[in-house]
Amino acid sequence: MKDKKRAMGRGLGAILSAESKASVNSATDEGADKFVGNIMEVSLEDIDPNTTQPRTYFDEKALNDLALSIKALGVIQPITLRKDGNRFEIISGERRFRASKIAGLKSVPAYIRLVNDQELLEMALVENIQREDLDAIEIALTYQRLLEEIGMTQENLSQRVGKERSTITNSIRLLRLNPDVQNAIRSGEISAGHGRAIISIEDAEKQQELFDKIIKEKLSVRQAEQEAGFMKNPKVEVKKSKTEVPNHLKKAEKNLSDILAVKVEIKTAANGKKGKIVLDFKNEEELEQILSHFN
Repeated sequence: MKDKKRAMGRGLGAILSAESKASVNSATDEGADKFVGNIMEVSLEDIDPNTTQPRTYFDEKALNDLALSIKALGVIQPITLRKDGNRFEIISGERRFRASKIAGLKSVPAYIRLVNDQELLEMALVENIQREDLDAIEIALTYQRLLEEIGMTQENLSQRVGKERSTITNSIRLLRLNPDVQNAIRSGEISAGHGRAIISIEDAEKQQELFDKIIKEKLSVRQAEQEAGFMKNPKVEVKKSKTEVPNHLKKAEKNLSDILAVKVEIKTAANGKKGKIVLDFKNEEELEQILSHFN
């Protein structure tokens, strides 16, 4: 678990000390460009709740459940604070703030907003999207900040970062995954494709079941998508399980697999007169290896 905690936010910028940047309060102050868009570790003692917070009731059980998750996995999504001198006011994330206190944390990761930093923050976040070392969750968090804090529409954001709207929508959906799954994506244990297969299932228990199966059986993204389809429509699975591959095709699959050194699947139509051969490859190197046999 410690490794997963350390991985949190690694591509969003170095974690900065609040004390070392005490003189930076406005976007016009020296050092503001290094301050905006990064994550800071802020002491809980220096944070004040927002007096205009519209939510006045916080479910105690839900807070305790969140506190247990934070204790085990850390704060997955940093809170957002407004800097006022040496103090910080919560803009968003009061549930995470309260739960962190219950969990016994001394500080939390946070994004900091400064006076007049709108343009500076937008530039920092858009530049951040272009980085190659960001994981899928970090990208999703950055998209979300551009939409919520900058107030961009998905159409504007699509044009600004040069991505299709569907790509942005699918990315942000990953933030609905539970903290365990998000951390697994961040640590590289599973891919964003696995995450999209999991989030396609509405039932939380089935999501966890699929996640556990992906980890245990090392399912590929395609296999995870098929499994998600079976979970959403069990009748399809029963029907498919009755389709047996003839022995001579099984033998052909094995022979081809031995020659090409990759997984081979032969699929035939119901009448058995036509079909297709599917070759699985995990990376560009395996693809080149397959192609070399035909060259």
